[in-house]
Amino acid sequence: MADLTALNPIRLSSVVQGKMGKKKEERQPLLVSSNEPLNDTYDRSAIPRPDLRNSPDNVVVHLAGGPMEGASTPDGGVPPPPKPPKPDFDPVLNRNLEHPTSNLDTMIHLLKGNIGSGILAMPDAFSNAGLVVGTVGTLIMGVICTHCMHMLVKCAHELCRRSQMPALGFSEVVETAFATGPSVLRPFSHAAKIMVNVFLCITQLGFCCVYFVFVAANLRDVVAHFWIDLDVQVYLGLLLIPMIVLNWVKNLKYLAPVSLFASILTITGLGITFFYMLQGLPRTSSVHAFAPWHKLPLFFGTAIYAFEGIGVVLPLENNMETPQDFSGLTGVLNTGMVIVAALYTSVGFFGYLKYGDHVKGSITLNLPPNDLLAQSVRLMMGLAIFLSYGLQFYVPMNIIWPLIKDKLHTEKAQMYGEYIVRTIIVIFTFVLAALIPDLGAVISLVGAVSSSALALIFPPLIEIITFWKVGLGRYNWILWKDIAIVIFGLLGFGFGSYSSIENILNADKS
Repeated sequence: MADLTALNPIRLSSVVQGKMGKKKEERQPLLVSSNEPLNDTYDRSAIPRPDLRNSPDNVVVHLAGGPMEGASTPDGGVPPPPKPPKPDFDPVLNRNLEHPTSNLDTMIHLLKGNIGSGILAMPDAFSNAGLVVGTVGTLIMGVICTHCMHMLVKCAHELCRRSQMPALGFSEVVETAFATGPSVLRPFSHAAKIMVNVFLCITQLGFCCVYFVFVAANLRDVVAHFWIDLDVQVYLGLLLIPMIVLNWVKNLKYLAPVSLFASILTITGLGITFFYMLQGLPRTSSVHAFAPWHKLPLFFGTAIYAFEGIGVVLPLENNMETPQDFSGLTGVLNTGMVIVAALYTSVGFFGYLKYGDHVKGSITLNLPPNDLLAQSVRLMMGLAIFLSYGLQFYVPMNIIWPLIKDKLHTEKAQMYGEYIVRTIIVIFTFVLAALIPDLGAVISLVGAVSSSALALIFPPLIEIITFWKVGLGRYNWILWKDIAIVIFGLLGFGFGSYSSIENILNADKS
């Protein structure tokens, strides 16, 4: 899952010098990306790495565009053959940052990038798997996702050496892998990059839909207890105008204090939730150890939604003062993901054990309604998610808006056009949320459709393509391992999507 904090962008402050004497000012992209259209060309050697501390919430995500824009011809055709790499080029030694992050900073960002609203849905995931399968499955899912993160970092280092670039983002890694891989795949490098950006956009728009439903559901519970019970669509409608106004804020520096406040609310709410979950726990025999097999795809979708932090891995590693400490057995990545997996497993285990089959799409909805402290948790988490919508929204906006901006030729048209595009995207997520107001079903569907592709399918494919000519280990064990992960991701993608859609349709009929 990127969740509450997986979307916080980074803005570059440098000016990119173009080749052939042409100069083009880069318009402060996120990470190593640009907001320029997909067919613009930049000088790769001039792209510096981003400064993580300029982020509004000190967490980073990857966006469209970037230094690999020049890898494709203007018409999207076959890119020119890459220059022979320097054998002694080390991307780590060629990274020049004004404010690199320490290991502790990176650890905090990694935790924030992986822990968000998805953790509150883990008890619902356990109800679709059972206590034993949910516990073991969550830990296995964490191991696989962490391994895919390691794969992505390893491939990024190799591709940086080939392209003589100090750092690459997610979509640039995919594009470079295709452009430098087997010749039959090179014509598809630009299309592969666009595909990754499409999945990034789908994922973030899905998160925005989840946020709409989450806030409306928690607000409805509070109001229904103290005043009147209205349909959840009513609260979705009431949230629409505030959401639109919030997302008219173009400069993320104004969202920095908002994001910090949301983080404080999230931590506080999660702590109080644990306080309620751990009181009066029943015996483990009171819940199912194994759920019916047909429910497992729903568990997969929710779990992979929670483990969606792969989008922050490359930006964090790229921005470290000592990137050598990121990987390794006791590195920052493994340490952080162990904490993440432990939190997910504990929330899922104790939440399901406490509330059993009556657990809801968010554990906050199960807290005692007559307790004022429990009601405050709903308000805190709802407000935190509401305030975080703008950061999630920033990702699809920076993928979609550059494609429209160049078609508007005056500054006034661009100004009003951006407000219109922002409004339309918010309304689009509102419509989707109103059509599917089931929080658990939405989370499972988003996880199965998009998070599985980004976290489980693309990384092993990138590794296969990157090291196809170099070698894939003795007896090609790397190839078979990656194929197994891809098959696992495809099965989760297919069955998870089918089960989620079926669950949504059945809920509508009932």
